[in-house]
Order: sequence, then structure tokens, then C-alpha cells
Amino acid sequence: MLVYFESTENQRNMKKLIITGCNGQLGREINRLYEGSREYELVNTDFGIEGITNLDITDINACLKLFEDVKPYAVINCAAHTAVDACEVQKDAAYRINAIGPRNLSIAATKTGAKMVHISTDYVFAGDGTVPYTEFDPTGPKAMYGITKLAGENFVKEFAREYFIIRTAWLYGDGKNFVKTMLKLSENHDRITVVNDQLGSPTSTAELAKAVAYLLPTSNYGLFHGTCEGQCSWADFTKEIFTLAGKKTEVVPVTSEEYKEMNPQSADRPKFSVLDNYMFRLTTDHKYADWHDAIRDYIGNYL
Repeated sequence: MLVYFESTENQRNMKKLIITGCNGQLGREINRLYEGSREYELVNTDFGIEGITNLDITDINACLKLFEDVKPYAVINCAAHTAVDACEVQKDAAYRINAIGPRNLSIAATKTGAKMVHISTDYVFAGDGTVPYTEFDPTGPKAMYGITKLAGENFVKEFAREYFIIRTAWLYGDGKNFVKTMLKLSENHDRITVVNDQLGSPTSTAELAKAVAYLLPTSNYGLFHGTCEGQCSWADFTKEIFTLAGKKTEVVPVTSEEYKEMNPQSADRPKFSVLDNYMFRLTTDHKYADWHDAIRDYIGNYL
């Protein structure tokens, strides 16, 4: 991890990027992507992690002070309360991290002339559609996670002057994720049950980080969807993971209702969570990899 305030002449001339939630999956991928950069210096921040610049994004004064000290070119907000079930019972924490945090960062970015990059989610939609959601479709979150993330989006739009909001979905990378969970289960189970009626687009942090890097130096501001191309169910995704990893574990498809009966404390998940990268197509030549290719690269290069 890089630390800010390096003293060489070259580093003083580099553009500083504040990365919040740098120890999460996307934060780690951003670090990997910019490693060795001669243009950008990463100012890695997280909350309560030893050896990393401490930043509580829910504290407006802390955000303002850090931005005044660093004078960043941009902030990439990878921090979020992403535990969907926990958000249902930890509503205050979810609002503080997912809504107030982006508000504070946006205020600090505007005050110091920095660009704001904010990562959002497919959960801002109701999940009852039948065709991929574009950036122009009405939102309607049902779970507290999506409700608080949408509030964060709205704060960014209100308080940031130059911003990119990127909604993503089914993210996996370096850290705890669905892919690793399934592979871990396969070590001790001959068969596992996986939901088969929830559709989405599995997206690697490598693909999302490349999209962030593509947008960052531009003035193509606004709201974007950012997922790998194509769609599948969780059960189909699991089958592909096992095939690529050479696992023989059987995948038993179940409905969301059957899963809910087995896990009654779980929050409702969107049945249809496919995002259309419409704004990328309309305004750029950037293309995301197909989800099959992305998971193949992940299994081959990261695990």
C-alpha cells in the first residue's frame, strides 16, 4: 500500500488519488492497476486498519481535513456497508456509511476541486424487471442496502461538482466473495444448493477497475452502469466456476422461496438484477468483457 506525502520531486508532481475502502476487493484491484504509475499517487485510506491512513468517511471534518492536506485530483469511493442482511438491522450504520459517507466525500471533493468517483449497486432497482436496466430507468430499491446506496447516489449528485457514479453487480476479486465461498464449500460437499431464479451479471473487479481508470481522466461525467456483459443465474455461475476450477461438486438449483425457507433471516434479493452498460455504449468506446471470459481469467490468474 502506498502512503501519501512522499517527498521526491516526481511524486510532488503526480496526481493524488484518495482511495476509500482500499482494503476491499475493488480497492485492492485499484491498487494493482495503478501500481508503478508515473502519473498517479495513491493515498490509501480505510477505517481502523493498522498501517493504512485512517479515514472515517462518516465524519465530515475528517474528510475535509484529509482533502485539504492531500489536495487530490480525485477520490475513488470503494467504501460501503455491503452486508445486505446486516443492513436490514443496522440501518443507522448503513445510512452513515452508504449515504452520509458519499455526501461528506462529495462536499470535500467540491471544496478542493477534486473529481468524485462513487461505486453504487444494482440493488437500487426493484429487481422485478425482465429486460436489462439502463441508467434512465426508474429506481425502486426494496432492501435497506439498496435504499441507502440510492441515498448515497443522490447526495453525490447534489454535492459533487464533477462526478462519476458507476453501478455494478455481483462483484468478485481479491477478498471475500461468492466465487471463493463456492469453491470453499466444494471442498467438503458433494452437492450444494444454489438459487436459480435470480439473474445478474457476474463482474470482476479487474473489469470494473479498468472502467474507472478509463473514465477518470475524462470530463464524461454522470451516471454509468458497469458490469461484465451477459447474464446468468447464481446456479449457472456456480456451475461455470466449478467447471473452470475442475470441481466435481453437484449444483442443485433451488428457487428464492426455497432458499428463504432454509435461511429465513436473509433479506430479499432482486430476482432480475441485469444492468445494461448503456451510457458506456452511448458516450464511449469502452467495452466490458463477457462474464464467461472474466471468470475464466480470474480462476486462472488470481486463485
